[in-house]
Amino acid sequence: MSIWDRIGEFVARVTSTAATGVADVVEAVRTIFEGDAELRRRVSFSIAMIALSAKMAKADGIVTQDEIRAFQQIFSVPPKETRNVARLYDLAQADVAGFEAYAERMAGLCGSGRPNCAMLEDVIDGLFHIAKADGLLHEREGLYLHRVAQIFKISEEHYQSILARHLDLGEADPYTVLGIERGKPFDEVRRHYRKLVAHNHPDKLIARGLPEEFIAIATTRIAAINAAYEMIERGFRHL
Repeated sequence: MSIWDRIGEFVARVTSTAATGVADVVEAVRTIFEGDAELRRRVSFSIAMIALSAKMAKADGIVTQDEIRAFQQIFSVPPKETRNVARLYDLAQADVAGFEAYAERMAGLCGSGRPNCAMLEDVIDGLFHIAKADGLLHEREGLYLHRVAQIFKISEEHYQSILARHLDLGEADPYTVLGIERGKPFDEVRRHYRKLVAHNHPDKLIARGLPEEFIAIATTRIAAINAAYEMIERGFRHL
C-alpha cells in the first residue's frame, strides 16, 4: 500500500470524526500510526508539508499556478487520492489556529527536540521549493519560512545555508550554500562537500522518513550543493 493510500485512509478517518483543527490532526497521527514508527515518520512528513504549505499560501494571500505546479512536483498524488489531499489542505487553511501553532505541533510530531533536525530541514526545503516557484521569494513568504525554521529549532547559521541553496548563485555565496567558512583549504572544502553529498543522498532522506514520492526535494538540494562546490573549485583553479 502506497503512502498516499495511507494518507487517504487517515484523512477520511480524521474528517469523519469531526476533527476541525491542528490538534485533532496531530493527535490522530500519533494514535493511528503509533505501532509503526517508520510509517508514522512518512505520514508526519506528508502532513507537515501539506498543512504548512496551506498556511504559507494563506499568509502570502495569493496562490499562483506556478506554486500549484511546484506543489504537484513534490506531491505526486494519484488521482484517486487528490480529493483527500485537497480536504486536508482546505482543513489547514480554514483552521483558526495560526501557522505557528501548526509548526510547533509538527515539530514535535516530526521528532524535533534537537537543533537542526534533518527531517524538519526537509520540510523547510519543500516549502522553499513551493514559495519560489513563481520566480520570486516574496517578503511575507520569507518571513513565514524564517519563523517556521525558528520553531523547528534550525539555527540561524543553518537557516542561512538553506536560504542560500534556494537563491540564484549569482546572488548566493557558495560558501554559505555549503555551510563552510571562507578561507578554508580546498582539501577541507572538498571533504565537507563529499560529506554533504553523502548525507543528502536520496537513499539517506528516504531512510529518515522522506517518502519516495517527494524525492524532488533531494535532487534539488544536491543540484544546489554541486553548483556551489563547482563555483568554489573554479575559484581555486584560477588562483
